Amino acid sequence: MSSSLKNLSDFSHIEVGNAANLKFAIVVSQWNAQITGALLKGAYKGLLDHGATEENIELIEVPGSYELISGSDIALRKRDIDAVITLGCVIQGETRHFDFICMAVANGLANVGIQHNKPVIFGVLTTDNLEQAIDRSGGKHGNKGEEAAITAIQMALIGKKY
Repeated sequence: MSSSLKNLSDFSHIEVGNAANLKFAIVVSQWNAQITGALLKGAYKGLLDHGATEENIELIEVPGSYELISGSDIALRKRDIDAVITLGCVIQGETRHFDFICMAVANGLANVGIQHNKPVIFGVLTTDNLEQAIDRSGGKHGNKGEEAAITAIQMALIGKKY
């Protein structure tokens, strides 16, 4: 696997942009809180490190990853949100529930973004096990929450430009 020894959260090769005048909503799942809490810390760090202010970041906690869809829709009803960052973690279990949730969340978030014509960033881990989730929420592969924040900044700036 190409990511086996690599921190994927390296942004030194790209121009992220300044988030000082942007407003974000972070919608985070309470399920798998150990992981989603670490993703949330990464997302906040990513936004603040690139100029966002705490007063321009709205936090919405939802019960699980499936509820990220309606949480994002609720956030975007506020017209002053430039981008939504969704953070969740679905870990493979013994049943097909994993497949149904992952597909529903991915499609639902895409539809919310299209409906509102705003970026809805998919910061949802879909892993085979807890170790993979830990590795991607601040472990050896970086923090997907921070990556989601960088993506949100870039997409919000594109939205302002065009």
